[in-house]
Amino acid sequence: MSPQELERYARQIILKEIGGAGQQALKNARVLIVGVGGLGGPAGLYLAAAGIGHIGLVDEDAAALSNLQRQIQFTSDDVGQLKTTAMAKHLHRLNPFVDVHEYRRKIEPDNAGAIIADYDLVLDGTDDFRARFLINAKCLETGTPLVSGALGRFDAQLASFAMDGKTACYQCLVPAIPPQAESCALAGVIGPLAGMIGTLMALEAIKIITGAGEPLFGRLFVFDGLRCEARTLALPRDPHCPACQHI
Repeated sequence: MSPQELERYARQIILKEIGGAGQQALKNARVLIVGVGGLGGPAGLYLAAAGIGHIGLVDEDAAALSNLQRQIQFTSDDVGQLKTTAMAKHLHRLNPFVDVHEYRRKIEPDNAGAIIADYDLVLDGTDDFRARFLINAKCLETGTPLVSGALGRFDAQLASFAMDGKTACYQCLVPAIPPQAESCALAGVIGPLAGMIGTLMALEAIKIITGAGEPLFGRLFVFDGLRCEARTLALPRDPHCPACQHI
């Protein structure tokens, strides 16, 4: 690492759980963020600040005025621009040592496998269950760890999946699309909650890459924003899971 990088990451490197080896692991890491919105934005900002060497951004949407209440990676000047383009610009301004690659498209069955195979870790910030199931399936195929966050109204949850055939995958948690599934556009969401969960997604990613602490493998973090109460629940593997039962 250059002297500028050593100074930039100094407060992180002195942590015994990170150190020089951990910081180099972050620099070498390739992290894919699917969904550059309320969760993917804060996660991406903190991952770039932490020194992740390669960040991929997947999103087909343009930034809208209604996004700005919670998607803090965008400003009013970004409205109308593709989210990946605006996000890449801000990440480069935050940390010029980070390489950012844009995928200006929706993740689909015909492209998900090729995209995910190029990364060490995936963060799922989408609000579409079909996309979530697809990402989960492709991460299972490639053995790529997955960090998944979700939120609505004042409630949120977060989990990490090792995709090792021993611990739960996303469909162990959500076997089928809920009949009453709603997006944030329909249900509403309080802005700071997106920042909180997106930031925790970045923390999970850093832990997985560096080996620090205990990621949420086999556990589910649940947060009630109205009561400011959090619980961490056991998330066992479902032997009848439609996605991972044969792995």
